[in-house]
Amino acid sequence: MTKVARLRRLIEEPGIVVLPGAHDVLSAKLIEQAGFPVVFTSGFGISASTLGLLTMTETLDRVRRIVDAVSVPVVADMDTGYGNPLNVVRTVEECIRLGVAGIILEDQLWPKKCGHMEDKQVIPAEEQVEKLRAAVYARGSDDLLIIGRTDACASLGLDEAISRGQAYSKAGADVVFVEAPRSVDELKTIAASFDVPLFANMIEGGKTPFLSAEELEQLGFKMVVYPLSGLFDATKAIQEMAAYLRSTGSTSGFGRMVSFAEFEEVIGVDRFRDIEARFAVREPSTAG
Repeated sequence: MTKVARLRRLIEEPGIVVLPGAHDVLSAKLIEQAGFPVVFTSGFGISASTLGLLTMTETLDRVRRIVDAVSVPVVADMDTGYGNPLNVVRTVEECIRLGVAGIILEDQLWPKKCGHMEDKQVIPAEEQVEKLRAAVYARGSDDLLIIGRTDACASLGLDEAISRGQAYSKAGADVVFVEAPRSVDELKTIAASFDVPLFANMIEGGKTPFLSAEELEQLGFKMVVYPLSGLFDATKAIQEMAAYLRSTGSTSGFGRMVSFAEFEEVIGVDRFRDIEARFAVREPSTAG
């Protein structure tokens, strides 16, 4: 079964799909090893971990490495599609070529911001509808899962965001994502306004009430992403390690680390050792 088919089956089966966010290959591999059936590549996470704005090709390079490193489906945040419908067609075609199983396309003005930041701007709904239609055209028979996201809630209100979500669904989005509702009541209103799978975004300290996957499923959501949890935790861990090393001159006694052997297991060093041994040059025999 293809990765796209596996992702589609998860959407069709009972239960909410939980997607932890990966900001690099190592975090994606750890998510897979924890037993999650899908990995999400966070656009903000990837950009933040490089401390800069990324182009489509830069983002896709990082997504490609993640897709190649894991055996589970990958849902990739493709931001705005990086331009007009022509750009969206290229973005979708590249994602399919790389083996991505699902993508998010949003209606922010480029360059975009994290969905839980202030002063976001959105393009006209009609323009985003055409971009989504272009995405459907570009995927052809591949069946790539398309998640249509709107950031209109912050600047234009919940009613407009719901109206856009409904239009995006009609344009071909398989899943609708209304970003940054500010209360449980707004989440309930969103859930009651659609008969298609819905996507929720949980960011620690973000605009939306921080709910568990079970709570969101009870409200009527089908997918939930925790896009920055791993990045936030890794940041805290490195901060603490650096401060400890700075103050003590050693990491001896700092208890949050994996061992060297454990890390080798995580990254699969044994595979390279096996290959190395298979093709090692043997010393010629000296027997008479």
